[in-house]
Amino acid sequence: MRFFTIGYGGRPPSEFLDLLRRHGVRTVADVRLRPDRASMGTYTRSRDAQKGIAGLLGSAGIAYEPIVELGNVFLDWADWRGPYRQLLEGAGDLLCARLDSLEAPFCLLCAEKRHADCHRTLIAEHLVARRGWSVEHIE
Repeated sequence: MRFFTIGYGGRPPSEFLDLLRRHGVRTVADVRLRPDRASMGTYTRSRDAQKGIAGLLGSAGIAYEPIVELGNVFLDWADWRGPYRQLLEGAGDLLCARLDSLEAPFCLLCAEKRHADCHRTLIAEHLVARRGWSVEHIE
C-alpha cells in the first residue's frame, strides 16, 4: 500500500487541495493531537462537518478522519523524537489500527510544512518498517 504525508503550514487552502488532488488522495488522516486548535482557522476541526478542515476537504471530495491517538504527546519536550519513537515501538500497531479502515490512498496530515520537522515522519517510518507500505512526503 502506498500512502502520503502533508503539512498545511503556510499553505493557502487552494494550494493544499491542489496537492492532495494531484496525488489522488482519497482520505486525510489528521494526526494532530489537538485538531480543534489549528493556528490557521481553515485547518481547524470544527464541530460542524461543513466547516473547517472537514468542510474544506469535503468540498474537494476528500474524506477527513481525525486520529488523535497518533498526535505527538511529547511535542513540548526538547527532544520529542526519542520518546515518540519509543511510543510507536511499544504501541504503534494499536495506535495505527484505524488507518487500516481508511479509503486509500490516504494522507497523514499535520501542521508542519516540512515532514522532517514533524512526527508524521516517524509514523510513516513505522508503517514502512512494520507493514511494508511505501510513503511519499508531499512538500
